[in-house]
Amino acid sequence: MDRMTEKPASESAPSPWWTPARHADVRPFLAARGAITKAVRVWFDEQGFVEVETGVLQVSPGNETHLHAPRTELNRADGTRATRYLRTSPEFACKKLLAAGETRIFELARVFRDRERGDLHLPEFTMLEWYRANATYDFVMADAVVIIAHAAQATGIGRFSFRGKTADPFAEPELLTVAMAFDRFAGIDLLATIADGRGDRDSLAAAARERVRIADDDTWSDIFSKILVEHVEPQLGQGRLTVLFEYPAPEAALARAKSSDPRVAERFEIYACGVEVANGFAELTDAETQRRRFIRDMDEKERRYGERYPLDEDFLNALAQMPDASGVALGFDRLVMLASGARRIDQVVWTPPPGDA
Repeated sequence: MDRMTEKPASESAPSPWWTPARHADVRPFLAARGAITKAVRVWFDEQGFVEVETGVLQVSPGNETHLHAPRTELNRADGTRATRYLRTSPEFACKKLLAAGETRIFELARVFRDRERGDLHLPEFTMLEWYRANATYDFVMADAVVIIAHAAQATGIGRFSFRGKTADPFAEPELLTVAMAFDRFAGIDLLATIADGRGDRDSLAAAARERVRIADDDTWSDIFSKILVEHVEPQLGQGRLTVLFEYPAPEAALARAKSSDPRVAERFEIYACGVEVANGFAELTDAETQRRRFIRDMDEKERRYGERYPLDEDFLNALAQMPDASGVALGFDRLVMLASGARRIDQVVWTPPPGDA
């Protein structure tokens, strides 16, 4: 750039988030956040849920390959140090409460994720998470659709709009299995690449070669994610919400396999305007199966990123005693963004994370 035309830093950089003019610009979005928070709490109370508050510092932040968590060191009274992580979700603690005897719980939880920043991502954000004991995931799927509609009702918005796409939050949602979506939007028979609950990497690579760029070290899950992000997700939640369900078994995470078809898991996600809003499971309660999944994902994390997180043995012990249950994690800031008409997620939080002002 020509030095004579370069603007001073004070003119090119945005003002701090706390300046009155900038705060005034986002104040309507923050008011919408308050209205949605109130509506959500009222709805859960009417449904007989208990609001809980679980700890932020955890022995393990979660054991999924691509989730990254900030870490800290605690000083014990005897002078020794203990590694702890800022949670990526309240899931482990909430499931321990189910094992303790709670039956309907929800939390508006502050959670943390490294390596995430953008119009839809913040390193610190709010997750609305809830669980129903002795309920199939159809129940929590319906919960999520109702909560999204209540958010829209609280702000008075008629349609969600984001990046040129719209969705009516009050319309009957589209129900679409992942296999159907891959066939419709990518021309791929996804279930043909799964056997014994495992993905056949070479089979999916062959089917997807004309659709996405495939690296030599891409796993089945890597290829699946590329197809999902590039060809499927942009088509979802257009005109109305989309409930994408029956995720392939290799992507089960903490969900149980479908008894009638072990190639898929009882997992779903909800989309609006191409944006993922919620992720729900019929919860796996087999501790040994969950342990194997965690170890496999941590092996892959170590191979890919050179790090792994410990397993929360207390969680695995509780999981073995937990009742059948279903639960949902909903990105609360994303929901507020859509229901308030904001363009970026940082417009709907009261104080943007440090370094993002």
